[in-house]
This record gives sequence, C-alpha cells and structure tokens, in this order.
Amino acid sequence: MSEKPTNSSYPVTDFRNLSSPIIDVRSPSEFRQGHWPGAVNIPLFSDSEREIIGISYKKESRLKAIFNGLKITIPNTKQLLKIIHQITINNEGINKSLRIYCWRGGMRSSAFAWLARTIGIRTYLLQGGYKNYRKWVLNKFEDDLPIRLVGGKTGTRKTDLLNYINEDNIHVIDLEGIANHRGSSFGSLGMKEQPTTQQFENIIAESLYDFENNSATEIWLEAESSNLGKCRIPNDLYTQMKKAPILEIVKDKNERVKNLVNVYSQNSQNELKDAVNRISKRLGPQRTKEALTAIDKKEWSKACEAMLDYYDKCYEYELKKTNNINSINLSSLSLKSSLNKILNENLNPL
Repeated sequence: MSEKPTNSSYPVTDFRNLSSPIIDVRSPSEFRQGHWPGAVNIPLFSDSEREIIGISYKKESRLKAIFNGLKITIPNTKQLLKIIHQITINNEGINKSLRIYCWRGGMRSSAFAWLARTIGIRTYLLQGGYKNYRKWVLNKFEDDLPIRLVGGKTGTRKTDLLNYINEDNIHVIDLEGIANHRGSSFGSLGMKEQPTTQQFENIIAESLYDFENNSATEIWLEAESSNLGKCRIPNDLYTQMKKAPILEIVKDKNERVKNLVNVYSQNSQNELKDAVNRISKRLGPQRTKEALTAIDKKEWSKACEAMLDYYDKCYEYELKKTNNINSINLSSLSLKSSLNKILNENLNPL
C-alpha cells in the first residue's frame, strides 16, 4: 500500500504493512508489560506522570488532564524532537515516516504525531492503539492450526532439533526460546530474563502471522506443560497442542545424561543446588541428597542420574494421555542425520 503523509488511523493489518519504524509512546511500565514486537518505546509520560494525569482526569476533568499533560510535555519537546530526528534520518539524510501507537489510539499518539509532523515526518497511527493489537493477538490463537508436537524425555535435544529444521513446509515455533525458559526447575539457568506472559503471547502471535504468510503447511512445537516459568501458553493454543499428534524422540539414557551435562554443568553449583531444592519434595529425601552431594563433588553425570527417574516418570505420565504418537529412535545421530530420518518417516497425519 502507498504511504501518504497523513494522521489517519490504520487497522492492524494495514498498519503492519507499512515499512516505517514503530513507536510506542506509552509509559515504560506499559511497554514492559507488553508491546508490538520490534517497537521502540519513546514515552510521552513517565509512569508517575501518567498516574498524575490519570488522577486529574478521573477526579477533575478531561480538560484539566490535558492541561497537566501539556505542562509535562512542553518542557520535553526539544528532547523529543531530537529523538524523533535520530530515528527518522537514515544514512543518506532522507526523512522517513513513523508508525505510532498508544493505549487506545488517542491523545498520546496524536500529540506525538503532531510533534513529528512539525519537522516534516510522515505519521501513521494504529487504529484503536495497543488495545486493538491485543485483540488481534488473542484472535490468532483461535485459528485452527496444523500443529505437530515434538516430544521426548529430558536430554533428547528436542529444542536443538526444532531449531535445526529448515524446511519450507515446516514452520517452527520455539516456545522455550521465546519464554527464555526450558520448562523445568532448572529451566531458567543460563537464560535471559523472561518476558511477561503478555509479551510471550505477542511474540507467538507474530510467529503465527509469519506462518500464514509463508509456504509452510505444518507448525512444529515442542510438547510442553502449560507454563514455562512465569510465561503461560495461551489457553486456545494449549488446547490445540493437547490434541495434536506427537513425534516422540527416543535416545539412549547415557546420551541423554551427556547432553544434560553439556547444558547445565556451565551453571554455578549454588544455582544447581537451588534448583534441586525447589523440587526436593517431589524428588524425595534420598534422591535429593544424592543430587546435592554429586553437585558438591562436581560429579555432573551422577547429579543428572539422581533426577532423571523423576523427570522420566513425569514424562511417561503425560504421554499416556495421547494415542497419536510416532516414536523414532535417534540415538547417536547428529542433528542432520536425525532430521533426515524424521523426514523419511511415515508420520501420522495432522
């Protein structure tokens, strides 16, 4: 679609088809809670300033809130213009345009757009703001999705295999990578800070949008519990996941232990012991003691073996809930050989 210099609002689909940088002018805490992935936060008000304006709107009047907003914004105008200039000027010195949104597509985005236009920047507003984007996100999980799950006991390198896939007909969504959590008591070790559940949902929805716009015919996900740390898989998506066929990866126990040692031995002993203690009631006193002693002695294989029985039983319990399973033994195979073997397998239809 053509980009015209206007302050008109665009629905989510048209807004995303524009090529300009996306600016989120909400407060920092609003942005942290969730935002359009890839958006840049240039807050018109700080969190405390937004609270002041909100109170004046509720207890006094809309006009009073506008006056308070102007009182805050006007002294910051010069700095805001500098930031806008930095974002909208490329290496050739050519002005670009901006896509802008606030919570409901109201005064904050309109005010910021007006400021940008004073220095010749074209502006495009998101119709209904971030609130409308969130409706779009949640609707994405209601679609009928062609999902196949990749399952297997801990240490079978399911995530590594998913991320190795580069097939035109397979779209991979790495839920653990998006959540920055591997889904167990040890899941956060060595990972970055987790996103909020809301932002987790936003990123997944964008991946589903990418699926709709590429040539893939299947979506492959790792079989997960409903929660990955503090991130919760959207209910509509999780319901479909529970009904999806499972490709179960089987590997030799010694190989699994070796894989786990490679992943977790890089973490500090205290972090590992804390993770063990978090599940001590489920492990039982004997296995907990064995694992903690092994960690103290840096006997990583023994530490893994002390806990594998517990995690294997959990996996086997969950596996009994579905009958649509293809099991494939990939012991000793590289990722390349594993993928080739899977692609030549006669998998159950979706």
